[in-house]
Amino acid sequence: MSQEHPVLSELPNWVSFLAQHINEPASQFLHRFENVIFSWVVLGIIFLFAYLSSRNMKWVPHRWQNAMEVFVLGVDDFVCGIMGTQGKRYTPFIGTLFLYILGMNLLGLIPFMKSPTSSWSTTMALAICVFIYVQYTAFKTLGFIGYFDHLCGKPRGFLALSLVFPLLMLLLHLTTELIRPLTLSLRLRSNVWGDDLLLARLMEFGIAGLPLLFFGMMLTIMASVVQAVIFSVLTTIYFAIVLVREE
Repeated sequence: MSQEHPVLSELPNWVSFLAQHINEPASQFLHRFENVIFSWVVLGIIFLFAYLSSRNMKWVPHRWQNAMEVFVLGVDDFVCGIMGTQGKRYTPFIGTLFLYILGMNLLGLIPFMKSPTSSWSTTMALAICVFIYVQYTAFKTLGFIGYFDHLCGKPRGFLALSLVFPLLMLLLHLTTELIRPLTLSLRLRSNVWGDDLLLARLMEFGIAGLPLLFFGMMLTIMASVVQAVIFSVLTTIYFAIVLVREE
């Protein structure tokens, strides 16, 4: 009877390998906080890049400073193109969010690393942060009455007196607002998890599967960038919806 090889559900990483060779309490800790550990790895890389780009800043920028300035200007132009001049105050949040998600998406391509965004707990945490910030911005900008009016579709005249249209729009908008964290998190998690699963399957072919593995990695890189962009674009749109555009 032939012995079947175990099917890989994800690529092996150093945290899971370490968890298999240490005592039980520490092993459970590593399994539970595996995605948090890799999230902190990405944070460390971002902090290092920020330090290198902001150290010894000059009028004629060095390569790290120049790279960061190009990135910041690009994000700022994009955000302000959607939200107007008031978008500048949200550029740091959206730009950091993009870098963080992109770094976590691409981390899984490094041997013995893992993409934290392949876990729903990570993507849901990001989506909840966006949801809370957007709701805070809405209440701060529009006020309670103004935000309630926005959720009701800003009915005026006969529509306001009919009650049917305002209640229908309120129900629709509340459902949309509450479902956004779910759609944001599941879209990102499912795509990254699917890419990691694809690479794990291709690795089972061994040397014969190297061409397919290379092609799969190229697709994964493209998908990682696209998913980070989509998450950031949707976040920008959510802010723009609750803000009055300023030219």
